[in-house]
This record gives sequence, C-alpha cells and structure tokens, in this order.
Amino acid sequence: MALVSMAFSLPTLCPPNLRRVNRYNSGKAYATVGKEASTSLGVRVTEGEGNLPKVVLTSATGSEADVYLFGGCVTSWKVANGKDLLFVRPDAVFNKKKPISGGLPHCFPQFGPGQIQQHGFARNLDWSIVDSENVEGNPVVTLELKDSTYSRSMWDYSFQALYKVILHTRSLSTELTITNTDNKPFSFNTALHTYFRASVTGASVKGLKGCKTLNKDPDPKNPLEGKEERDVVTFPGFVDCVYLDVPNELQLDNGLGDTISVRNTNWTDAVLWNPYLQMEACYKDFVCVENAKIGNVQLEPAQSWIATQHLSID
Repeated sequence: MALVSMAFSLPTLCPPNLRRVNRYNSGKAYATVGKEASTSLGVRVTEGEGNLPKVVLTSATGSEADVYLFGGCVTSWKVANGKDLLFVRPDAVFNKKKPISGGLPHCFPQFGPGQIQQHGFARNLDWSIVDSENVEGNPVVTLELKDSTYSRSMWDYSFQALYKVILHTRSLSTELTITNTDNKPFSFNTALHTYFRASVTGASVKGLKGCKTLNKDPDPKNPLEGKEERDVVTFPGFVDCVYLDVPNELQLDNGLGDTISVRNTNWTDAVLWNPYLQMEACYKDFVCVENAKIGNVQLEPAQSWIATQHLSID
C-alpha cells in the first residue's frame, strides 16, 4: 500500500523492493550541535535528555516529534492537542551506555538475539543529519548511519542506512533505506521496536486474523507455531508474538481513546510485545506494535532495500 495524504513522493517500490542506487550525498550535514542550533523550517537541533543532541520537528499545525541522534530514535510524537502517542520507559537512560528504551528504536542488522548483540547495533550508535527540508509546512529530516570500527567488530560489512522522518498534522512517517556499499553481498533482518503509550487492559490490535504466528510464550527459544484466530488481539498478560506476512495496515486501539493506523510498505511482519510483570513499574502504560522484517534480506553490492512506516491518528 502506498502512503496516502503525503505532500511528497516516496520512491516507487518494485518487487522484490530491491534497487541499485548511487551512494547518497546531499551535501548537507549538521555535525556541530551547540546549546541550541537551528537548521530550517520546523527542524531544530537542540539538547535533549543527558545533553544528547536531538532533532525537534514542529509542523505548521502544531504537531511535534523528537528524534535523538543517538540510536536514530524517535522518542516523542505529539499531535496538536499535546498528547504524546509514543512511550519512553521510566528506566530509560540517556547516557549512551545502553539504547534508549522507548519510542521507535531500530533493530538492525539483527532482530532479537543472535550472533551479535541483542537487536543489533544501530540503536547504540550516533546517527548524523544529512538533510532537512519543509514541504508545505511539514518538516522532514534524514539521518544517516554508516559502518564503523565498532560495527565491523561484530558485522564486517560496509553499509549505509538512511532514515527519513516526516511529520504531518496527524501522522508520522518514516522511510528506512539500507544500501550495501561493500564489494560482497550481505544479509540482515530488522524492525522498528515501536512503543505506543497505552492502557494495557484496554489496548487491542485489529488486522492480524489469519496470520501465521510464532509465539515466544512460554519458551522464547522455541516459539510455538500457530495461526491467529482472533479478530481483535488483546494483551491479557505477557505477550511476545511474531506475526508473519501481515497486512500492510493494522489498527491499534490504545485504550486511551485513540485509534492509530499502522501502515507500511515492505515491513512484511509484525511483533506484539508487552512484558507484563517483568516490568511491573510500567507494563500497564504501553504496548509494542512493531513493524519487522523477520526473514533475511539479501543485498548484493550497490543494492538497496527500502521500507516505510506511516502512523496516523483519526
């Protein structure tokens, strides 16, 4: 499904959504962040928690989003009434010693446990700003992550990740482009580990009926295969379930009076998660509805993979 009500055009995606592109070079970079630095037109760089640099997007209609350069993590999305639709856990730290726990963290080049650290390294590194613009009052910022000595110590490939964040009046869109800049092929999987503010007892998700499931409760190392039979999926206790080949739109009722549409292109899978009593201090206040690519994406040199997410509120 293509994104709708957008003031710009996303790249045309042709199956299998792989294309060859030139290496990105916008000619724009904002490497120095003082107490408060401005880019332009609703895109502002300032200091956030822990004095970490963050990008503040503000639309002409008053919606707002915060994007931390550490981890390339969107931590806040507020519509004009000031209500934040995302959630950052109370145990989140902003000291670069661990990923930011909340918002929209990246899982790349690995989702979950595996050969390298949990959920990969993209959420543990500083991204850089390579472009910003404003389209009819809607601010846009593009972040970039490239391989480094740190990333190569665990995943020895040259890559480029571009992450475009677009804020509208009642929606937040992202576009992730992974390009193989190496001279050999590589594979990866990835996800956006999205935390939504919610009342867990009232939250529910529609659109998953009929999907194949990999249920990690009770044994995360040996998921139970199944099929979702419910029209409406709820969070009655511990939930950690992967859904394969999901529709390109899900509906989240956050239990707080909001219905959020979660649309995507090329995020073929989804994950529902709530830790229940494992995080007694905050589990009642959020649910995770994550767009994911669970199966490996294989990229040849100079080839790219693109996925978009579009969150909107009625």
